[in-house]
Amino acid sequence: MSSSDDNYDVLVFGSCIVDFISYVPRLPKVGETIHGTRFATGNGGKGANQCVAAARLGSRSAMIGKLGDDPWGAGYRATLSAEGVNVDMVDIVRGESTGIAQINVADNGDNQIVIVTGANKRLGPSDVLAHPDLFERARILICQLETPLEGTIAALQAFRGISIVNAAPAETDLPRSLLSLATIFCVNETEAALLTDMPSVPDVQHAKAAVHKLRDMGCNTVIITLGEKGAVFANSDSATVYHVKPLKVNKVVDTTGAGDAFIGALAHFVAKYPDAELGNCIAAANRVAAWSVQKPGTQSSFPRVGDVELPADLASLQDQWECI
Repeated sequence: MSSSDDNYDVLVFGSCIVDFISYVPRLPKVGETIHGTRFATGNGGKGANQCVAAARLGSRSAMIGKLGDDPWGAGYRATLSAEGVNVDMVDIVRGESTGIAQINVADNGDNQIVIVTGANKRLGPSDVLAHPDLFERARILICQLETPLEGTIAALQAFRGISIVNAAPAETDLPRSLLSLATIFCVNETEAALLTDMPSVPDVQHAKAAVHKLRDMGCNTVIITLGEKGAVFANSDSATVYHVKPLKVNKVVDTTGAGDAFIGALAHFVAKYPDAELGNCIAAANRVAAWSVQKPGTQSSFPRVGDVELPADLASLQDQWECI
């Protein structure tokens, strides 16, 4: 498959990380050792997660990323390809380890994560320059903050379509160029608080204030996800902030990767429904994320085409969001 000759719905410039997951009754306190109930490995990294989430929903997806020259890297690349993702631009880097994440998942669905980026830190501007046609032909670009900022900014500068920056894991003092280059800037409540220097963003009204702060910092369209409280957003051409209602979930099994399911789904719906209102795309993405938290694992919890009940026309989701 020749990447330069193909159009893609979703192009992801970002991270590939192997997850080592321990399931525990509760999250341990500082200095505490507790017994886990189960251990599993899986493929993660926000970039690859978001790419797989879009691909599983039917988007033509491609990934630009780095893996280590170890068994984890070779296995990951093969698995990504099996998901239907174009991996021509996913490089195996000699002398580097594949990025890993140590994850604890509690019985109530809470999690804590430590990542070691490994080969991901080698993703840079040269990887943008190597694929100019790809950046011109893809509909949606997704970036995150698990790889060096220089490469991410170069990717955003090279892209002509709609770009989504998921500013996670959150960092303070992000360059204004990163904030202003993104068509859509998306964070969760914890990341929004850190970026805006607010003590917390516990509810919809605090999220509304955070949206305004992020707009003042240079962001265009802003989305803040609030988990079980839904999401808030404001379009770049309006000061009006909207609340997208949450979905009721019968039982939360594992929240790991829910944010990535949302971002991948959002990119998918924006690509496939270019005339749809953003609120309807967010409402549809909420349904995908809600489905994922009822399944264990990260990429393994992402739905495939037909798993989530969605209307043929996203306009019927108009009642799921309102001005606040």
